[in-house]
Amino acid sequence: MKIGRKALLVLGVVVIVAAIVVVGMFYFRQAGERSVLNDRGDAAEARRAVLNASKQDLNDQLTSAQSSLDELSWSKPPPKSAQFPESVESIEYGEYLFEIARICDVRLDPLVFPKPAAATAGGVAYSVVSLILPVSGTQENVFKFIEVIRTDYWFASTKIKSINMNTGGSATINVDIYGYKG
Repeated sequence: MKIGRKALLVLGVVVIVAAIVVVGMFYFRQAGERSVLNDRGDAAEARRAVLNASKQDLNDQLTSAQSSLDELSWSKPPPKSAQFPESVESIEYGEYLFEIARICDVRLDPLVFPKPAAATAGGVAYSVVSLILPVSGTQENVFKFIEVIRTDYWFASTKIKSINMNTGGSATINVDIYGYKG
């Protein structure tokens, strides 16, 4: 059986069309994958930009926190007697409390320093000033303010009696400041 020229021509065209269809399928599949990869790459670039901005923001916050820490350390440490001062100087403590509030970015309401109360323990006489520190700000900054009071050397003879946190970022901190009566 002899295949005619037209049949060979048709068979050749069918083979060529089939080859073009197969190559076209591979091409369009690759193009689709390339498009998906390009979309993923664009999304990754966008996330990278956001992460770089976040990294810069965190670095700025770190620098700010280190500056705040440096500001808290701006004054020289008090003398050894300040660990248990002979008297509680309300002006000095008040100024320092307002300075800490400024650095911690909280609002400290006006303070009222009551007259020191006399107390005795183990034969040692001392005075106690009970203060109420009403502060407001973000919860994070209020906690930072409390931590500074708890750890700052100017408040080594201070006891935090209670902390009442309110919704909205305000707190009332009750402290006792002890002073030695010689």
